[in-house]
Amino acid sequence: MGTRDLDRLASCVKARRLELYPSRLTAAGAIGISKDTWLRVEEGLDARESTYAKIDRALGWAPGSCVVVADGGEPVLVDVPHGDRSAPGKSSGAGLSSEVVRKATFEAARRTMPNVAIGDLDAFSEELVDVLRRGGDVSE
Repeated sequence: MGTRDLDRLASCVKARRLELYPSRLTAAGAIGISKDTWLRVEEGLDARESTYAKIDRALGWAPGSCVVVADGGEPVLVDVPHGDRSAPGKSSGAGLSSEVVRKATFEAARRTMPNVAIGDLDAFSEELVDVLRRGGDVSE
């Protein structure tokens, strides 16, 4: 895996947060992290993968989008129910399609695990979609 561009990620996270939340505290509170942890990401400092996953959800991005952005790609937006700004991307599966999850998962896995066979990445993406579908978190 190459070096992640955390400054690029910081810029994208901050820009999206400013579109969705009145403050860093509000954004962090929506996903259960501290405002200081959120600030670390917006300052281009490294964070845990679990933090990036929570930020993806808060910003209405598909899972793995923070990693994709840090690796030079673009985030995949998921549909957010109108008026639900408390936790963008955290819907009852209505806006998170299996195709969006499949594409985002494959792209994130491909960028973070370049030596893994394409067939294995496909299998991983399909398994994740199946798990999320069984939990009611994605739609067809």
